[in-house]
Amino acid sequence: MSDPGPELTAVGGTRDEELRARAVKRLNDKRGLMAHVIAYVTVNLLLVAVWYLTGAGFFWPVFPLFGWGIGVIFHAWDVLWPEPGEAQVEAEMERLRRRARTT
Repeated sequence: MSDPGPELTAVGGTRDEELRARAVKRLNDKRGLMAHVIAYVTVNLLLVAVWYLTGAGFFWPVFPLFGWGIGVIFHAWDVLWPEPGEAQVEAEMERLRRRARTT
């Protein structure tokens, strides 16, 4: 059997390594999001319990619920929103080329 040569091996290996790295990053991002959601729910349930056990006056836990909730929403957006595809990248590049020609 003949050796495919260093170029073919390097290209195939690099592509698989790149895909693996992207997959591992994506899985770690999802795991981080889950940890963030669990922390958000746990801490805020504790704050609501403290509020309830101390007389249930003004619902002050609304502030951390709302503020931290915004952070969780942006984290989820970052992790779950799909990355731009190759067609979107090419379309944006073409738009930038046209803009550069007109200026």
